[in-house]
Amino acid sequence: MSEKTEWVMLNLEDDPIWERAFFVHPLVLVGTTEENGRPDFAPKHMATPVGFGNWFAFVCTPRHNTYQNIRRTRCFTVSYPPPEQVVLSALAASPRDACCEKPDLAGLPTRRASCVDGELVDNCPLYLECELDRFVDGFDDYVLIIGKIVAAQAMPGVLRDADRDDEDLIERHPLLAYLAPGRFASIAHSQGFPFPKGFRK
Repeated sequence: MSEKTEWVMLNLEDDPIWERAFFVHPLVLVGTTEENGRPDFAPKHMATPVGFGNWFAFVCTPRHNTYQNIRRTRCFTVSYPPPEQVVLSALAASPRDACCEKPDLAGLPTRRASCVDGELVDNCPLYLECELDRFVDGFDDYVLIIGKIVAAQAMPGVLRDADRDDEDLIERHPLLAYLAPGRFASIAHSQGFPFPKGFRK
């Protein structure tokens, strides 16, 4: 018989449980437009599809320019950086200076979005362009921002193809994952999930 495990009960009155263990998230760069017309990018890891349709959501706070920009412009972009752009992605989290600018973003390579008023971070394998659908309040000081995807672009090499094995695709184009809190990983190895017979979405 195996030794009995002594489970640790986490005190929910202390720090949030998300600081006590590691959790796997995507890492994306949400792009918005400042009042002066300049692009702004912010890394987000609390980001996810909503349902199986073309909806995307992420968590933000009204204290951040990202939230205020989206409230004003009603749109945002999403760039999925590859692992080799992790330092660039981290720079997007730089604090603002006395002029409320992010000087570290000055050298960030960008290009215009195709459908919404915004910019994309260049050389990313996947992009989404979203129009604001709604804000969902009620998560302490944070808000869920939901957008309708109105355009999407991808590098051909990252698209699934019936003639190519999914495992090979991920090995050739690794994915960047954020391991909250404060670590990252490059995912290059994967296995097919063992869905039971007859499984449906």
